[in-house]
Amino acid sequence: MLGTGVFASWTPAFHYAGDALLIALLIAGVVAGLNAWSSIRLAAAHPVSGGSYSYGRRWLGRPAGVAAGFAFVIGKSASAGAAALTIGAYLAPEYQRFIGFAAVLLMLAIDLRGVVTSAAISGVLSGFVIVVLLWFVWVVSRGINTFGSSGQPVPIVGGARGLLEAAAVLFVAFAGYARITVLGEEVRDPRKVIPRAVLISLVVVFAIYLLVGFCVLYAADGVGIELSSAPLLSIADFVPVQGLPTAIRIAACVAAGAALLSLIAGMGRTMFAMGHGGDLPQALTKVSSRKAPVAGELVAAVLVIAVVLVGGIAGALALSAGSIGIYYSVAHLSAMRMSTDEHPPPRVVPFVGLVGCAVLVIGALLTFLP
Repeated sequence: MLGTGVFASWTPAFHYAGDALLIALLIAGVVAGLNAWSSIRLAAAHPVSGGSYSYGRRWLGRPAGVAAGFAFVIGKSASAGAAALTIGAYLAPEYQRFIGFAAVLLMLAIDLRGVVTSAAISGVLSGFVIVVLLWFVWVVSRGINTFGSSGQPVPIVGGARGLLEAAAVLFVAFAGYARITVLGEEVRDPRKVIPRAVLISLVVVFAIYLLVGFCVLYAADGVGIELSSAPLLSIADFVPVQGLPTAIRIAACVAAGAALLSLIAGMGRTMFAMGHGGDLPQALTKVSSRKAPVAGELVAAVLVIAVVLVGGIAGALALSAGSIGIYYSVAHLSAMRMSTDEHPPPRVVPFVGLVGCAVLVIGALLTFLP
């Protein structure tokens, strides 16, 4: 969750929403919270691999589950491609696609060693990223104006359309907790661990996004710094604080790499579940000696590489947003069908969440229109 979004989504989001950036962030965060609420209750009642694919099949029928499964694979392929491209944008923009390709292969090799290794690595890397982001926030909050300004701040208001487009792009960043719920069969005491993990991650990430979003808005709208495809680096390069640009580069590569790591794992396990359900070839149910779904993760890596070779960060984020909105729509519809003894969320949660997902899907589609 602290991967591609926190380092790459600000440029397209600001382009769409302008000085309404934080409102778009709030919309994305609220919808993500509603999605998390339904997902938590579903995962506790049905702790199996597959996430909304499995929920849809159980509560709505096979077609709904298949729709959710394919939406997840498409959306996460796009997200993973954006993550790989983000690594290239921060490390060496002129070799962005080549670096992204290499990053996919590296993260695939780590994932094939099993989820325990992947989770341990992700935990360490996320801690480092948080420290760097808080340093960035502290530096920028001191006031970029004290360092001078070479830009001309021009307030921008993107209107209702821009607000929806920005909310869709920013929503992708919150969607990472879905990969917690798809690992239901590999977690000890999933009825307690999964809800706690989802809630903690969502709260922490929203707080950090709010802080970073304020700094980005201040730098771009208030000071006039032009945001590149590596927006935090654009800001860090502007302030004369030794070591900050280098730390941002490293943190961006680490964060996007950690996101890429878990994305490939989540995609592989969803395809593993779909193979077991008969909705994808049985070959995708093959696992390694470490219980990793090796066939599913190999296919996932191929899909991500395709995005890296032909796509761009902004377009990949928008495609991911639309697909993830469909995925969570199935989750909310499934939550509406839960029985009382399965402890469903309050009825208003999946209803409002479903509306929110529909709005974000519309916002994602608008980004592809002139």
